[in-house]
Amino acid sequence: MNQLLIKVIVFSLVNNFAWTQAKQKSFDFKKGEVLDILLIKTKANTSELFDIYKKTAFPVAFEYTYQPQPNFAIKKIILGHHCPTSMIMAKWENMRKRKSFLNNIVKRVPDFHEQRRGLFDYFGLTFYEMEKDIKFSVDANKFNVGNAFWGRDDKKSLEFYKKWEHKVKKAGGEIVLKLENGVSPVGYYYNADVFYIIAWKNKDTFEMFAKKNPLNSYEGLKNVHQFIIK
Repeated sequence: MNQLLIKVIVFSLVNNFAWTQAKQKSFDFKKGEVLDILLIKTKANTSELFDIYKKTAFPVAFEYTYQPQPNFAIKKIILGHHCPTSMIMAKWENMRKRKSFLNNIVKRVPDFHEQRRGLFDYFGLTFYEMEKDIKFSVDANKFNVGNAFWGRDDKKSLEFYKKWEHKVKKAGGEIVLKLENGVSPVGYYYNADVFYIIAWKNKDTFEMFAKKNPLNSYEGLKNVHQFIIK
């Protein structure tokens, strides 16, 4: 095999690996770290205000160990009245520092909440303390769906979630992420009993499952928010 052919093969392999990596969004959290999920809809023509926000709020967040993570566009709302267009994820060193940021940000940036109201038409926030080390990846080649459930009764809801997860797996869905026991601050409340990211092989597989198991038919659910992420 000549040197030119070897170089072509190596170049192709490297490019293919880079492409595969680009299609995967990967996350790595240690026990005790905090994962933010922010569901937002940004107002139009707010680039100047966002520049101010970055210069005032972001430095304080970084002091409190804020670490940006890969984010997602919300392509379509399937169920629910919440209408965000992006799902933003972030990491903090621990719950103490996450809460300390919220308790102290207005002292450092007095118009912090006013800035947010000027920037976003919708802003829902929940953060979760990791009970164990977790790693997960979201593959853009798959059909990925965010699912937030609010139950009416704890016991019945737990039973429903367990059965629903079994049906998801049986139908070929992969539970990429499951989050419970979140914290949602006043003014940004979005605290589902359980939040999932489910990966499906394709749109048809998901729609077939959804048709057989329509969430809006379950009386045990008080609210549902389901959306496609990319």
